Amino acid sequence: MKVVVFEAEERERAAFDRLMPANQVVFVTDPLRDTNAMDYADADIVSTFIYSELGADVIAQLPQLKLIATRSTGYEHIDLAACSERKIAVGNVPTYGANTVAEHIFALLLAISHRLPEAIERAQRGHFSPFGLQGFDLAGKTLGVVGTGSIGRHVVQIAKGFEMDVVAFDVHPNAEMAAELGFRYVTFDELLACADVISLHVPSLPETHHLLRAETFACMKDGVVIINTSRGDLIETGSLIQALTSGKVAAAGLDVLPDEPMIREEAELIHSIFSKEHDLRNLVANHVLLRMRNVIITPHSAFNTREAVGRIVDISAANIAAFLDGHPQNVVTEKSNERR
Repeated sequence: MKVVVFEAEERERAAFDRLMPANQVVFVTDPLRDTNAMDYADADIVSTFIYSELGADVIAQLPQLKLIATRSTGYEHIDLAACSERKIAVGNVPTYGANTVAEHIFALLLAISHRLPEAIERAQRGHFSPFGLQGFDLAGKTLGVVGTGSIGRHVVQIAKGFEMDVVAFDVHPNAEMAAELGFRYVTFDELLACADVISLHVPSLPETHHLLRAETFACMKDGVVIINTSRGDLIETGSLIQALTSGKVAAAGLDVLPDEPMIREEAELIHSIFSKEHDLRNLVANHVLLRMRNVIITPHSAFNTREAVGRIVDISAANIAAFLDGHPQNVVTEKSNERR
């Protein structure tokens, strides 16, 4: 079989080398897109990260494709209906770094609460006065966790270490976990009204699209802090900017943005002006966020530790090996979206 690994980094190669010599493994640094799919028409298996675009048009250009092994938990970049029609299996990495992402969430939150970017910048200029850099304690604050899956659970555990009160919302509440970790489930509206900090841990689905928008911001406490490491489209960017400007939201820590790949690559940003698939207004608004002093943005790097990346690559390679052995694992389908 020919296995093509897209968005490949040098550190990932050893895991996929194990598939050789029984299979041909090709490493490509670029994402898989409509512009290069034809070059890999003989691929039997592809492994991609989230910046590849596996829509029906790309899949149609890969007539021999039997498996897509995405090196991510999310699979919004894959057209599952097109895969189902062609009987192409899709495998993901269900969990690889719940603690890793949770730690990044608190890195963002502590950077906000202790005004770290401003403090570091001031010290680098040789100005050692703390005047104007007053932050706030996490102890005693109420953290609202939206989604209590594996990442949400770790966030609750860490928050308890900071002596925070935790409330949570989930469409499938886990009463046993709540009792074990000492938090309480509330309705979404109750969470919005009482939380000092809101952290999002839900997938991108039609029902979660723009979960935070003008109407929901209006229900929050004045001076709330928003943390999002999940998916960019959970927040309506224009409304977030208005809330940040008015003071309704004191600060935001974001590891994801809508149309993120377009911002990631300058060429794609230029191309997007002519693209119907991406809203230029979102792109402009995202650039405004990048320049706001009460916003901390990281480049979708919450997952990016040695340990977590190692687990991602190992599980992805194992997914391919299991498929080749006739025992597919970590398979997702169109119905998977209904259960997320």
